[in-house]
Amino acid sequence: MAQDPKDARRLGLYMAMAQVGTEMVMPAVLGLLLDLYLDWTPWALIVGTILGLVGGLYHLIAIMKQLNKRDE
Repeated sequence: MAQDPKDARRLGLYMAMAQVGTEMVMPAVLGLLLDLYLDWTPWALIVGTILGLVGGLYHLIAIMKQLNKRDE
């Protein structure tokens, strides 16, 4: 049973999007845990959320540039 290369590319794209989502959520979760453990409420959560958003968006933009370059 041969696998279509387009299906493999689509699966790779879905995996990259899942990774971006994880990159956005994990810093916020770690910030929340630090807040609970060290009683810094809400500062670690705010910093983690900002870092996750910036890092995730940066990675998302890099993925989109790569896809646009491949399509050309």
